Amino acid sequence: MRVDVHRFPLSDPSDVSGLDAAIASGAIDPSTIAAVIGKTHGNGLVNDYTRGYLMLSLSLLIGARSGRSAESVRESVPFIFSGGVEGVLSPHYTVFTVVPDDAPVGGGQALAIGVGFTAAMRPSDVGRQAQIDAVASSVERLTAEAGITEVHFVQVKGPAFTLADILADQKAGRPSATDNPGKLMSFGRAACALGVAKALGEIPADKAVEAAVLKDFSLFSSVASISAGVEVVANEVVVIGMSSQWTGSLAVEHTTMSDALDVASIHAMVERLGFPPAPQIADAARVKAAFIKCEAQRDGMVRGKPHTMLNDGDINEQRHIRGAVGAIAASILNDTALFVSGGAEHQGPDGGGMIAVIADRAGR
Repeated sequence: MRVDVHRFPLSDPSDVSGLDAAIASGAIDPSTIAAVIGKTHGNGLVNDYTRGYLMLSLSLLIGARSGRSAESVRESVPFIFSGGVEGVLSPHYTVFTVVPDDAPVGGGQALAIGVGFTAAMRPSDVGRQAQIDAVASSVERLTAEAGITEVHFVQVKGPAFTLADILADQKAGRPSATDNPGKLMSFGRAACALGVAKALGEIPADKAVEAAVLKDFSLFSSVASISAGVEVVANEVVVIGMSSQWTGSLAVEHTTMSDALDVASIHAMVERLGFPPAPQIADAARVKAAFIKCEAQRDGMVRGKPHTMLNDGDINEQRHIRGAVGAIAASILNDTALFVSGGAEHQGPDGGGMIAVIADRAGR
């Protein structure tokens, strides 16, 4: 089997013309679509309904093209969208397909993917041990089923809830970690990240506990990218790595950014993908997708100098950091269609984050 990666621009949250044209031309068989990850025009917060709009538009298209209901498509294909394309970043979505390949396996490592869903979550499950363990179990299973021996990127989309949902669960005797919908998204991202770290052995299992959520930031995953949204009710999980059981010319690498200015780690990572040392990638067409998590440093400093992101009452700090880190990464990768997401709780070190890049090795 082979993973192919197709990236399409997004003029608005209903624009599925790129995928539609690819299906019409025969470039993509809709039955082979395994997952879709993208960035939409919204604010990335609880009331960002652009994510659900794109999910609906894509599921309707894929369903119509494959003779399935949109609901059955959504039940089998993770649609993981994050709002917020500040600065030079470009709205887009990336489609992962899994297709048969006549090339013999065993010729080396190739890109591999595993996708799945946990059981549905209530508001009272978010940020709790139940979410940590559900994600950990899913990552372990998907990694094994896909035969992935090197995990470089795990994208999880967890549920977010409105205040009405939270209060209804509380009234039923199931209080949430917080009754603040935005803060509950943070709890969910943090719990999912600890679940990924537990599954991959990045932290001891006895440390991946509810008591550590949003408290012990020395615990983190170097490959986790977690988002949350009201458009999903379960944790949608995509595990990407390398395996000798898969074929193709695509490869993935990742690195941990120590802080928002850690360009050295990005350069070292792209060189591992075979790009020559340079301030900026020249052959940008080889980059098939890039995924970045980032967050404002919690002590209010960047390399000993103060930042204002956490004190700005007009602009959410996630929008600040997405724009800043997005510009830095885009300048190196020579590409603006990057998945840059804030809210990096337990996803890389405090003030830093993770970056994973999928590239074609054929041009090396």
